[in-house]
Amino acid sequence: MTRVHLVLLWHMHQPQYRDPATKRYILPWTRLHALKDYWGMVRTLAEFPRVHATFNVVPSLAQQIEEYASGDFDDPWFRAAFKAADELTPADKREILHRAFQLNHERLMSRWPRFVELFEWAQKSGERAAAQFSARDWRDLQLLSQLAWMDEEYLARDPIVSALARKGADYTEADKEALREKQAELLARVLPEYRAAAERGQIEVSTTPFYHPILPLLCDSQIARVANPHTPALVPPFRFAEDAQEQLVRARRYHQHVFGQQPAGLWPSEGSVSDETLDIAAELGFRWFATDEGILGRTRNIGFWRDGVGFPENAHELYSPWKFKIRGGEIHGFFRDHYLSDLIGFVYSRMDAAAAADDFHRRLRLIGERTHGTKPATVAVILDGENAWEYYPGSGREFLRQLYRRIADDPDIRALTATEAIAEAGEIGALEGIFPGSWIDANFNIWIGDAEDIRAWELLRDARELYAKVQTAGREGTPDASRAEDLPLAYEALLAAEGSDWCWWYGPEHGSANDQEFDELYRKHLVQVYSALGREAPEALAHLIKRVLLRSRPVPPTDWLTVEVDGRVTSYFEWLGAGYYAAERRDGTMHGQVYSLGEIFYGFSADSFYLRVDSLREPFEQLGACEFRFAFEDQSEMKLVAHIHNGKIANLSVERKGTPSENAPRGITVALDKIIELSVARELFLLAGQTTLRFSVSLWRNGLPVDVLPAEGFIEVPLGSDVYAWSPQ
Repeated sequence: MTRVHLVLLWHMHQPQYRDPATKRYILPWTRLHALKDYWGMVRTLAEFPRVHATFNVVPSLAQQIEEYASGDFDDPWFRAAFKAADELTPADKREILHRAFQLNHERLMSRWPRFVELFEWAQKSGERAAAQFSARDWRDLQLLSQLAWMDEEYLARDPIVSALARKGADYTEADKEALREKQAELLARVLPEYRAAAERGQIEVSTTPFYHPILPLLCDSQIARVANPHTPALVPPFRFAEDAQEQLVRARRYHQHVFGQQPAGLWPSEGSVSDETLDIAAELGFRWFATDEGILGRTRNIGFWRDGVGFPENAHELYSPWKFKIRGGEIHGFFRDHYLSDLIGFVYSRMDAAAAADDFHRRLRLIGERTHGTKPATVAVILDGENAWEYYPGSGREFLRQLYRRIADDPDIRALTATEAIAEAGEIGALEGIFPGSWIDANFNIWIGDAEDIRAWELLRDARELYAKVQTAGREGTPDASRAEDLPLAYEALLAAEGSDWCWWYGPEHGSANDQEFDELYRKHLVQVYSALGREAPEALAHLIKRVLLRSRPVPPTDWLTVEVDGRVTSYFEWLGAGYYAAERRDGTMHGQVYSLGEIFYGFSADSFYLRVDSLREPFEQLGACEFRFAFEDQSEMKLVAHIHNGKIANLSVERKGTPSENAPRGITVALDKIIELSVARELFLLAGQTTLRFSVSLWRNGLPVDVLPAEGFIEVPLGSDVYAWSPQ
């Protein structure tokens, strides 16, 4: 039997969830996975000293863990979960009901019957749950929602956490405080555990470009059309190879800070590679990288089809590292066994732990028995190091122990770090170049294959080009320059916006309960670029990129209107027959997002279009300095801007495509009091050939969009003689 060298790489990653302006965490997943998975994965491996592995830690993840470990962080879910039950506000209660049940119900929630009871009650009661829950209910839900994410070893062996787990209900405020302290303790242990394991030689820690961008697309977005010629083109393309290099330079610097040494290995974000990115990596000192077998197959023009027992064709090509010589540099590459990796990621969670470990061990031995030659079979198994375990009983710890035990006891199998595997690989074949792609289908479709992706890249490219212009102006001392101290803040926001996670959720492939929050956070990073440079953010950044299905759809007008534009509802009959739109949104503050715009009413008379916007909270007359922007999609892309000061309209201007802002012409009337009302004369619209009139309303403050309706784009009003609207011109 040929010796098998197993290269296990656990990839640890969460995007940067912190709002760049407020420093508040929009989503809590870094903290929760740090409690449940990151520390325990290394701790479990320590029980088997002969088993070595590679852990990839994304710098932006480690940075967040450091902040959590310091105790100086702003996480609304953490705050709501540990707040005294009798002090919870309505907004706190909505936050708890929204977040508490976002976990695997079968594996995590079902451990505690009380947790299931509260979930079922909340589902049955809907919005009434917030009023029906008692203080006891809130305390139990707060604590159980946090306890469910605690590490398995803490649940089993820590005196305080295990006692809370056994108690199961009727928790006290003292119980909550005890769990809060245990969370702080566990968060502080994560990164030191990795460094200690690396220093004793059991693990190797590799890195990823700092904010987890798709490096080949940063170098040249057109590379996507090499991987898949049907990819929609970004015109003009995004080409900033210097950003790709900066993401790697920052990753190496930060890795040195956290782990005390430079990383030898690179897991390119999503396994994304190209000749240009490998050249940059090799020049910076990386000695190895890893990606998927599909990339090797496209590079070598071969396939790895499995037979009935899962053994691949061309196994001798797959089960070996390769040496890449690109533009004078040299770097080694590992190509993951897609089949074996997916067994751990998606299949073994449904099996008994011992049976699953037996199956994996048998397949490793089969590779050794059927791979002939003088050098070992190097098998790379690479997958996410946190996401799979939520679907395993006991977070997969029993499976891992069973697997590690079989590997440790088998003299024909050695589990090595990636660097160790290169040293032990024997003769390594060389290649002159690599096919560009990612570990998903050997292309970049997920990140630039849909209209939503393209829109996200357009917004990123425009912000990046503005930064380049301002940076150049600063060097040359021209009037377009910004203060030198503002450039780093703008560049940091750009690098964060370059992360792959945003476009992961755009397009049809993926979705979650947090789609809108991901979308908002992406656009906030771009808004931060403009803000730091002292420029006004484009209105496009006020609108969602992700297509969403809202329960509330526009109701078209049912009659002609006669409206007195005075900022007040003069009579019930004034807006009777108007079209209507109200978005499905939570009333309250969610992670710093304060919604102000409530309902929209709209309609026509023979010679005017009328629009009314109601406030979600305080009357509009109480607003400070701000702007209402009314955007109309006619041929001139007309935009009306009402400048508000001290609750009054200070100025009204109109902008059209290709023309600067000017005072509003005759035919436009706007009034603000408790509501805002607007009328626009028909002759001011350029609607020739159009069958619809599309419009949106947004609220801006200090040059930044703070609210917009509708969030997903525009309200569309059909034109025609069979509806209460103007006939097409």
